[in-house]
Amino acid sequence: MFHVEPLPCLMIEPIVRAALLEDLGRAGDITTDAIIPRSAVLEGVIASRQRGTVCGTEAAVLALRLLDPDIAAVVETPDGAPVDPGQIVIRVKGAARAVLSGERVALNLLCRLSGIATATRALVDAVRPHRARIVCTRKTTPGLRVLEKHAVRAGGGSNHRFGLDDAVLIKDNHVAVAGGVRPAIERARRSVGHLVKIELEVDTLEQLAEAMSSRVDAVLLDNMTVAQMREAVRLVDGRAVVEASGRVTAQTVNAVAATGVDLISSGWITHSAPALDLGLDVHRLD
Repeated sequence: MFHVEPLPCLMIEPIVRAALLEDLGRAGDITTDAIIPRSAVLEGVIASRQRGTVCGTEAAVLALRLLDPDIAAVVETPDGAPVDPGQIVIRVKGAARAVLSGERVALNLLCRLSGIATATRALVDAVRPHRARIVCTRKTTPGLRVLEKHAVRAGGGSNHRFGLDDAVLIKDNHVAVAGGVRPAIERARRSVGHLVKIELEVDTLEQLAEAMSSRVDAVLLDNMTVAQMREAVRLVDGRAVVEASGRVTAQTVNAVAATGVDLISSGWITHSAPALDLGLDVHRLD
């Protein structure tokens, strides 16, 4: 089982709170309030319907406890752990109204994040025994980036930059506006602090050669063939981190890793990973 450090509640709560407010709207859960007595207590479990990797348990529990802090929610399958169909992820006991009102938000987050962790794990497993690490991109759901990047880590992957402010990544449009690779790199080097890394996206081996003569920390090989990537690794020769990107799938990723690249980035694991199917099963209502 892969262990991932939990996120501070301070980072998760605004996201979960906003999701609950969106769902509850202006009048609250009128269905549950009309049908379920205020005094009713339920016991149930959130269980998986599929095999995969779990993530989002903290967010799911918080979605219930923000509606009633007395709800008892016990995580039995933690973030980063594998799960089989029928396996219990969270046991729940508490006010029935609160549990049923928070159910959808809890499951939306849990299913979404578990889907990302599962997709990431598939790529991580596919690149063994090569050294390449699977990393995510900024192609995340607006407002959910911190949770989705946490899900990538839960799946055994690593995080690329979190935003536009923590690393320089010079892409093709930057190069076009700047007038070339060298001026783009030189301007970035003069502008940023000594702790900020500079990465350049390259489409050709000629661009790569120019980048290596301009002192970059990393190069992103964009949509290169396997043969081109292998030659790029040879040309870099350990002088920079080499990242591969473009059309990465579970079927192609091992061949990419075999070229010797250090990182393989995938936008698909966050923007298109299918949700893992989990559901709430009520066992008892008092």
